[in-house]
Amino acid sequence: MKMLGEQKIAAPRQRVWEALNDPAILQASIPGCQSLEREGEDRLAAVAEIRIGPIGARFKGAVTLSDLDPPNGYTITGQGSGGIAGSAKGGARVRLSDDGNGTLVSYEVDAEVGGRMAQLGGPIIDATAKQLATKFFARFGEIVEGEAAPAPADSTVAPAGAPTAPASTPLAAPAAKSGSPVMAWILAVVVAALVGFLLGRAQGQGGSDWAGLSTGLLLILVAAAAFEHGRRAASRTVVLDDATFDRLLSRIGR
Repeated sequence: MKMLGEQKIAAPRQRVWEALNDPAILQASIPGCQSLEREGEDRLAAVAEIRIGPIGARFKGAVTLSDLDPPNGYTITGQGSGGIAGSAKGGARVRLSDDGNGTLVSYEVDAEVGGRMAQLGGPIIDATAKQLATKFFARFGEIVEGEAAPAPADSTVAPAGAPTAPASTPLAAPAAKSGSPVMAWILAVVVAALVGFLLGRAQGQGGSDWAGLSTGLLLILVAAAAFEHGRRAASRTVVLDDATFDRLLSRIGR
């Protein structure tokens, strides 16, 4: 995959050059980057989560800077592995030039992917690469131009190997009662009023049709009330989290 592009940033060339060599700014700008640590003057270790089409993976790799020409540009190369999802390697030549009151960043990317991701085809990979580049420079420009401060990577995904916090959900809790008592009382009052009206009409007309209908409604109301009382009087239902459920299964097995 080859890709050419350029982006204008409203900042002096020296400022842009310093930002391109700042791991904190790069980590905040790279989509999905979980960590980016300097291991030497020209070498960094990176961990990033990237999704290409339906395939997403956590990539771990090394990034090397070469052809350093401050503040005009450099060449960045790297390779990483995403496990069964595949691997990626490649490089980018980045050049800086003055452009009015800002800096024009030109880049030429040459990358290659392997494994399952390579089976997605060139169009999907190219589209994803362009999307990632657009997001990177948009965020990078905001930080360099002073519109936003560097922010840590998305904290919703914990780095690999990081301990997880204990769940705050109790091991067992009563299940929430369904239905609203207020609505139940309102319904009962409405049905009772309707039954009284029908009984009064039956007495006034001396017929049995209204009496039969009112008696049927009264029986339905009594049956519904008895059913609800029996359901609420039943033993409480508890909700178990996954960990507690697994422990109970293991005890039963023993």
